[in-house]
Amino acid sequence: MRVVIQRVTEASVVVDGNITGSIEQGLLVLQGIEDADSTEDIVWLSNKICNLRIFNDEDGVMNKSILDVGGDVLLVSQFTLFASTKKGNRPSYIKASKSPIAIPLYEAMINQLEKDLGKPIQTGIFGADMKLSLLNDGPVTIIIDSKNKE
Repeated sequence: MRVVIQRVTEASVVVDGNITGSIEQGLLVLQGIEDADSTEDIVWLSNKICNLRIFNDEDGVMNKSILDVGGDVLLVSQFTLFASTKKGNRPSYIKASKSPIAIPLYEAMINQLEKDLGKPIQTGIFGADMKLSLLNDGPVTIIIDSKNKE
């Protein structure tokens, strides 16, 4: 599983002209899922996301987590995170999981994040054509792959 985490002052996702998720201070998390992913990846990543110290403390040092600042999370599924550009100029998405595998894992990630944060999170709609708006704060953008534990 691969995530791109962006610290934001605001973010929203729109599907068919309707806002499906919106947050103010917090994290926009783009999630890519591959067939080898499991509940273990979800638990590890959710813990990492919730405890990642990328918010400023009183001295302006990134020393606080989303839990510390009481921020929100907007989770959006994004299969293109597993794009391969090795051959040619048209990316291949062969490593990205298809819906029957990806949807239950996406839903499990929603549930795990809500459990770890202690409150509901905002989401996009799996498989929809989504329009994202965000104001990246910093900018701070972190990429984590659960298979590399980086």
